[in-house]
Amino acid sequence: MKILITGGAGFIGSNIVDFMIEKGYDVVVVDNLSSGKLEYVNKKAKFYKIDLTDEYLWQVFDNERLDLVIHEAAQVDIQKSIKDPVVDAKVNILGTINLLECCRKYNLKKIIYASSAAVYGDPLYLGLDERHRLEPVSFYGISKYTGESYLRIYSKLYGLKYTILRYSNVYGIRQDINGNTGVISSFIGKMLNGDRPIIFGDGNQTRDFVYVKDVVYANYLALYKGENQIINISTNNSTTINKLVEIINGIMDTNLKPIYLPARTSEIEQSYLNNIKAFEVLGWVPQYSLEQGLREMIDFYMLK
Repeated sequence: MKILITGGAGFIGSNIVDFMIEKGYDVVVVDNLSSGKLEYVNKKAKFYKIDLTDEYLWQVFDNERLDLVIHEAAQVDIQKSIKDPVVDAKVNILGTINLLECCRKYNLKKIIYASSAAVYGDPLYLGLDERHRLEPVSFYGISKYTGESYLRIYSKLYGLKYTILRYSNVYGIRQDINGNTGVISSFIGKMLNGDRPIIFGDGNQTRDFVYVKDVVYANYLALYKGENQIINISTNNSTTINKLVEIINGIMDTNLKPIYLPARTSEIEQSYLNNIKAFEVLGWVPQYSLEQGLREMIDFYMLK
């Protein structure tokens, strides 16, 4: 089987590429390197530096004769989506449509789509399951949900099979610790330099943190399972941001107190996702505790 992985030079995508190659699959990577790094692209993968919105994306499909797509490429910064919704929509909506058109024209078997907990909005209950109403409170959430909607219609009109994986807060090795790609990466980046982490709000807000290697394995299982299903990929547990700082301090043997700033707009207060369907449909359960994942991530950056 030959698999195209969009965003395969990025944080989650490059980890998926490595795993799929280890399992013996032929892998093709598409990435514009706007946030991904060429050094993270496995040498055994065929690499194309091209944007998802490029009108010549079809040439990758024409050259490679692909079987399946794992679509990880995205604009993932919620605050950036609020500041620049046009860019967010261009990447996450128009880029996805362009990709789906290529899938249709070249009769691909299936697409696995990386969606997000952001599609749910403010929770009516916890943990949020796949039947929860969808009412995003950010443009990022809207753009990911719009991608889901296009997938469903492409499936109905053209028979393209899909699995939609709604990730909770993914963290892990290769995440950018110098940017704003996630609260964990931001904290680790600062704390490794001896700087105090910055918390927006009182720190009592909760998140569901899932380790990247668990996310990778969910994508692997979705190659053959979960046809036309929407599935949460999460730990089914919540952790406060204050507790997160405490755990990182414990692992690093530091005592860096947070700096508290006003809460940001379009931030959910409490959130964790129900993952029962992932077990029932994919046979997936997370293998990494938060502390195990954090230790591996911190070790990765301390050795760099």
